[in-house]
Amino acid sequence: MTAEGLVNVQDVDIDPDGVFKYVLIRVRPARGSGDGKDIVRGYGWAEYHADIYDKVASEIEKKGYDCECLGGGRISHKSQEKKIHVYGYSLGFGRANHTVSTEKLKSKYPGYTVTWADEGY
Repeated sequence: MTAEGLVNVQDVDIDPDGVFKYVLIRVRPARGSGDGKDIVRGYGWAEYHADIYDKVASEIEKKGYDCECLGGGRISHKSQEKKIHVYGYSLGFGRANHTVSTEKLKSKYPGYTVTWADEGY
């Protein structure tokens, strides 16, 4: 797949409410044939950050892309208050760049207050 095809890969897909683990993933065309982009994925069903990465990477790699986990953390999503807070880290993948993650979240949720902190697990 080409870099242009990456527009079909959503930048953000997270649960609509709650506190849950998330990962920041870099997606690139297979075999290094162009620029990639970073995506945010976060779900309450995941016991481990790797559960999210393994599922998402498997789906995306079937479409002809390569994936790399850049780190993880937690998201507190309060939809009724229109607030998202990104914090913490992944024991297995390390801390994601929360600045990148929050910028992606702000684009997806323009009416929200989106914050981040390095504190917490």
